[in-house]
Amino acid sequence: MDDNLKNKLGILEGILFVVGDEGIDIKALSEIMNDKEENIKEYLKELKKRYDSPEYGLRISYLGNAFKLTTKQEHKDYYEKLAYNPTTNKLSNAALETLAIIAYRQPITNSEISDIRGVQTGQLVRKLVAKGLIKEAGKSDMPGRPNLYKTTSEFLDYFGLATIDDLPKINEEVKTEENSEVELFSSIYKEEKENE
Repeated sequence: MDDNLKNKLGILEGILFVVGDEGIDIKALSEIMNDKEENIKEYLKELKKRYDSPEYGLRISYLGNAFKLTTKQEHKDYYEKLAYNPTTNKLSNAALETLAIIAYRQPITNSEISDIRGVQTGQLVRKLVAKGLIKEAGKSDMPGRPNLYKTTSEFLDYFGLATIDDLPKINEEVKTEENSEVELFSSIYKEEKENE
């Protein structure tokens, strides 16, 4: 296998990892990799062949008109043990932040969560699904029809809530720098008027 093909397979693998559950279609891959669709199909076949080997735990799946990396079905018992293992069942700050966004904005897509957090959240979303704290709740009307996510009854149990309405209320009004400058200007102007 030549170095150019190895590089293309590496790029393709990285893209599939980054897009996560959303997946990606041939046309988008062709545009991103600046390569012909026929070549992209060949790269996918080559990468799929590599993943078919028992030494890999991933495979390339074609689901919902998109290619994505998924785990192998024959390893699912291990993933279930991982999800329910008390030592791996702790939530990181990033997972808690992602979970909070989903809880307050549900149903929400992975890309919307990523936009709010400012970083890719595909892996965290997959972990939260595996832990049973969130689940797929249909498809969005956005282009590509990405999955929508919402919290589960396990989420409520985990946080000791009776319903989602028991979440603490948050004040989403955030003062922007522009608002602060207007308020500062107003207060200075008001003081000058009073001193006249």
